Amino acid sequence: MAKITFHHTSGHTDVIDAPPGTSLMRAAVTQGVPGIIGECGGQAMCATCHVYVREAYLDALPPIGEDEDEMLDCTAADRDDTRSRLGCQIQVGDGLDEIEVDLPNSQV
Repeated sequence: MAKITFHHTSGHTDVIDAPPGTSLMRAAVTQGVPGIIGECGGQAMCATCHVYVREAYLDALPPIGEDEDEMLDCTAADRDDTRSRLGCQIQVGDGLDEIEVDLPNSQV
């Protein structure tokens, strides 16, 4: 199991476990983490799973794909050119056994 930590703007933190191969969006939605909507179901078509990845974990992530990059320009909260990612495009496991992300103040 991988450990995912979601930091909310309120100061609240949700720490959940997810099996390898699970996306941050899917783990958050199935475990009831507020602040992640995942409206498109993980197809990188809605940007309602926008997260800011904490710097310590950036090097462990795969590069941003073209679809994800385009959707990050459509987020409700400001895009951070370094830290913004879509949670549906980040899967735990394969060297990413732990990750911490900050949630934006709004997804819609």
